[in-house]
Amino acid sequence: MSIPSFARTNFQTLLRAAGDGNLALMECLDAVTGTARYVICAVGRDDGDFVFTPVGHLADGNPYDVYLPPDPEDPNGFVHPDAPGEMP
Repeated sequence: MSIPSFARTNFQTLLRAAGDGNLALMECLDAVTGTARYVICAVGRDDGDFVFTPVGHLADGNPYDVYLPPDPEDPNGFVHPDAPGEMP
């Protein structure tokens, strides 16, 4: 499974911002659900103003319950919690 270019670009932005000390954590609202999200932003400047570019958000609760990792046996699949050999 290939990581799309937008994700690679955002990741490179995140790495540059972290290396330069230009990251911020902002409380935002999810545009669809209205729930609070804690968003990692790269911080830049534009004519003396700060510009915050969101690159991702922190998982609420246990991130292992939120995301399914890639399946090492299937390059197009993901490991599901009910799969045999599940890791805790």
